[in-house]
Amino acid sequence: MTADTPAAPARPVVSDRVAALLAQMTLEEKAAQIVGYWLDQGGELVAPMADEMGSAKEGRSLADITKDGIGHYTRVYGTRPVDPAERAAWLWNEQRRLQSETRLGIPALVHEECLTGLAAWKAATFPTPLAWGATFDPEAVAEMGEAIGESMRELGIHQGLAPVLDVVRDPRWGRVDECIGEDPYLVGTVGTAYVRGLQSTGVHATLKHFLGYSNSRAGRNHAPVHAGPREVADVFLPPFEMAIRDGGVKSVMNSYAEIDGVPVASSPELLTTLLRDELGFDGVVVADYFAVAFLEVMHAVAADRGEAAALALRAGIDVELPSGDAYLAPLVERVRSGELDEAYLDRAVLRALAQKEELGLLDPGAFADEPPATVDLDTARHRDIAFRVAAESVVMLSNEDALPLAPAARRIAVIGPNADRAAALQGCYSFANHVLAHHPDHEIGFEIPTVREAMATAFPDAAIDFAAGCDVEGDDRSGFDAAVEVASGAEVAVVVVGDQAGLFGRGTVGEGNDVESLELPGVQRELVERVVATGTPVVMVLLTGRPYAVSWALDGDATARPAAVLQAFFPGEEGGPAIAAVISGAATPSGRLPVSLPRSSGSAPYSYLHPILGGPSDVTSTDPTPLRPFGFGLSYTSFAYEGLEVDSEAATDGRFRASVTVVNTGERHGVDVVQLYARDVVASVTRPVAQLLGYARVALGAGESRRVTFDVPAQRLSFTGRDLVRVVEPGDVEVWAGAHAEASARAADADEATGGAISNEKRRRGRALEGAATPRAVVTLTGGVHAVTPDDPRMTAVTLG
Repeated sequence: MTADTPAAPARPVVSDRVAALLAQMTLEEKAAQIVGYWLDQGGELVAPMADEMGSAKEGRSLADITKDGIGHYTRVYGTRPVDPAERAAWLWNEQRRLQSETRLGIPALVHEECLTGLAAWKAATFPTPLAWGATFDPEAVAEMGEAIGESMRELGIHQGLAPVLDVVRDPRWGRVDECIGEDPYLVGTVGTAYVRGLQSTGVHATLKHFLGYSNSRAGRNHAPVHAGPREVADVFLPPFEMAIRDGGVKSVMNSYAEIDGVPVASSPELLTTLLRDELGFDGVVVADYFAVAFLEVMHAVAADRGEAAALALRAGIDVELPSGDAYLAPLVERVRSGELDEAYLDRAVLRALAQKEELGLLDPGAFADEPPATVDLDTARHRDIAFRVAAESVVMLSNEDALPLAPAARRIAVIGPNADRAAALQGCYSFANHVLAHHPDHEIGFEIPTVREAMATAFPDAAIDFAAGCDVEGDDRSGFDAAVEVASGAEVAVVVVGDQAGLFGRGTVGEGNDVESLELPGVQRELVERVVATGTPVVMVLLTGRPYAVSWALDGDATARPAAVLQAFFPGEEGGPAIAAVISGAATPSGRLPVSLPRSSGSAPYSYLHPILGGPSDVTSTDPTPLRPFGFGLSYTSFAYEGLEVDSEAATDGRFRASVTVVNTGERHGVDVVQLYARDVVASVTRPVAQLLGYARVALGAGESRRVTFDVPAQRLSFTGRDLVRVVEPGDVEVWAGAHAEASARAADADEATGGAISNEKRRRGRALEGAATPRAVVTLTGGVHAVTPDDPRMTAVTLG
């Protein structure tokens, strides 16, 4: 071996059965086990640039295509509308054919999308991940993941391509609706809960997209990512670390991104050294669809598919999805010629076979049972979970005594382009918006009441008058007059505006639907303003997949803004009833913003996790202060925090406790989300002015109080130092409990945080954002600098007294 020849990769530790299978394989059989095959090809491939990848195998029988075996079957249920029971019967027979007719008898692993529920016809559609984040309720998300996994397992599906753990950095990015939030800890805790729920059913979860994908330049999909190693390590990596170490996730998918000029799909530093050697991941890495071919087509770091295959395989991508554009003939040719060490191919095959073994696919009795004769993918349990998650996710942004709506209301106007559309309730990766958009005449397959229909049910004695007013997109104002007319004759007008989720130009948000402006699409703002001008009280409901700049509706002239504003991030099949329940008061709003609500398009990108220089000051004429901050959300009652107690000292490798009493000071039952924040007073690198350490949902009756105790590992305050080693440094840390990221960190504290350089106008904005908060306490971290180890705890424990 010369100095220029890399050492052969170490073989994964596998069972004797898996090792024996590998020993029998030809090169072609090995390659077949690390690729997928997309069965339903031809005009319906819902993936980026699918038509340009040349993966279709026209004129060949399935038996011929799989003569050497097959690794994955791609989206058996999720490419076109198929009856689930009929498709299950086909799949069981096909798996038995693979067992009996291929030389080694290895069944296919079946994967599907499951970001908002199983992406299949007739399957329940749950809220989009941004709504998961708004609940601040990992337990509910875990229950949802379990329900999704049970449906998948019943249909013979083995792997789900979710959750997305990308941390939101720029709301202009179309895929924001697939993300959980802008805080790594919130993303990590909620995403890990989903992993645990899904995998408890025997279905493997897949983390997306490793790493840094959401930091694409200017919010453009597939744009280059420019992030320093500290931002990658401290912002984008922690959710993956939590899901791997605390959730035991079985699969990871690479990011399409290139970071500082190096495509992730070709980076052994990320996919092997970091992911496996440092984080301890021992599962299977699958390629995002066509990501291996993109090394040639989009990144131009490979001259052909063979070189792309070699780069990706060496980097650590074990399985090429959705098909074998690079890992079949091009890869085999490269191995046979000696240009690529066969050990890299063996490494991937062993991992793929070990996964199949763990899933039971190598057992002699696999598929000896019978497929389900009938399948119910939208049971009462599914709908109950969908309703609870949706109701918990609705965020009340403002309320000037307009809500809850009086039960005696006799005439209600329901207006807006999203008021009576089922598609408006569902995210980009829902089956309806992802697949049925190609089949516009096909029935959706399950009940999904619109907001208009749900309002009629919630207010059975009221007349519900409807007018769309306008479309989501476009400049057609011809429906304004009808909207004004129905609003003028009503006691209250519920105006439902926002987005249409879709892919690659088919919609206003979703994969490939990036924007330059954060104003509401089309003429929707004008519609709301025309209805407000009637003098009828207006409740504006935002059904969106990203936060929009709606300062005119929240901080504008009191006579020209809605009386209440609700934010709902694509709340799914029970979203209409959930929104109606919040409006009627049957449900008390408890959602909190998982992303900052921008004041303007020009303030993007923004994160509450900013250092002092990232906040407002009088050395710049621009102000990034959000319209409503991360963690913000109103209720039908009020809360106060009392008696914060924090340990005065803690070791840098230890833990400290912070306790606070939350009091319901109003006259109604409510649920508060108590949030614990901290600020590292002095550090060797700049640190955020506020960082979430932990959170807790607390249900309280009127006048009731509870003591909340956070047991915080010091590792929560770790960061990547100047030598790029992750450490916890000794020193003082300010700790406080607040209702959102700006509570206590703004207004009175803003002068300190900016050295006194903040104007009266910016102080006014800070005061407007104040919520329940405590004075700051100080915990002193003692001992030497602690280099974080894999065994250090990552999650804050919470107890309610």
